[in-house]
Amino acid sequence: MQERFETTIGLIRPVNRHMAPIGQAHIDNLTKPRGSLGRLEDLALQLYLIQEAPPEADPMRIYTVAGDHGVCDENVSLFPQEVTRQMVLNFLTGGAGINVMAATAGVQLRVVDAGVRGGTFAEHPQLIQAKVAPGTANLAEGPAMSLEQCMQALLLGLSLADKAAREGVKVLGTGDMGIGNTTPSTALYCAYLGLDPVEVAGPGTGLNKQEVASKAEVVARGLASNHDALESGDPINMLAALGGFEIATLAGLILGGARNHQLVCVDGFISTAAYTAAWKICPSVRDYCVISHVSAEPGHKKALNKLGLAPLFDLGFRLGEGTGAACAMYLVRSATDMYNRMATYAGAGVSEGR
Repeated sequence: MQERFETTIGLIRPVNRHMAPIGQAHIDNLTKPRGSLGRLEDLALQLYLIQEAPPEADPMRIYTVAGDHGVCDENVSLFPQEVTRQMVLNFLTGGAGINVMAATAGVQLRVVDAGVRGGTFAEHPQLIQAKVAPGTANLAEGPAMSLEQCMQALLLGLSLADKAAREGVKVLGTGDMGIGNTTPSTALYCAYLGLDPVEVAGPGTGLNKQEVASKAEVVARGLASNHDALESGDPINMLAALGGFEIATLAGLILGGARNHQLVCVDGFISTAAYTAAWKICPSVRDYCVISHVSAEPGHKKALNKLGLAPLFDLGFRLGEGTGAACAMYLVRSATDMYNRMATYAGAGVSEGR
């Protein structure tokens, strides 16, 4: 497993910046003042550099990956763990926020069981059953995953990106489902970015101020319990110690998307924790990702500032599931249509500015 993973990482290269003047010249020659479409122009150029051709957005696909967490034993969520499984079923019957937003944006949706408690689900055409284990261990008491389990989840994410690439998917989106998963995400931000649990811990599913303080203490215990893994400085050791099956799978998806020259629309708080893990493993993934939005989870903005990343929008989302990625994908399609369908000054017979 390790050899296959390392081979993949070795194939990820930064985009070819020497092509940027060509793509930018085309964008600047469209019938508009230069830069007047702002971030859409940035998106179009980013996709041009990723694909090394006039950009294509469709088809696009979101993978909503689900997993349970042993740290729920510490009462870090208002909801019982059964809700993870119940929400997977809700995804499969089309009743969740991500179903509505993906359909509105014209985006494919796949649901992945990477580590949901309980047995297998009934077969469904949108469901990928790839359970690494039925939930992680309690990160407050030791490693959430073994290194082997973490690697299995990372490779699952790579395989999802590869499956999408074989099926012609140009743009990927990350989504998550896992009761309690803001806690491992908080721990990962603290470990990778040197943040304090009190700075990052937030309400998640709706915790009050006292409960948020208790959650920060749980994260601090997890950092102390996994001191050796953190001291190693190895991002995979850290991910295994503090992460979750859905988070590691999403990190693998991001790495696979970069290897396959697919743009990855990263969702919110949990997905950005997965991005942070992928970026620590291979910094070149930055060229292939866009952060969809600023989560209303208060620690997200602090993490983005540390990462030096500018999200596309801030609508107060904190649902997860890939809902922010779905909205971002509409903007990606708008950017590609701008690049490919707007007239040039010469083509439209419009005089250019001085």
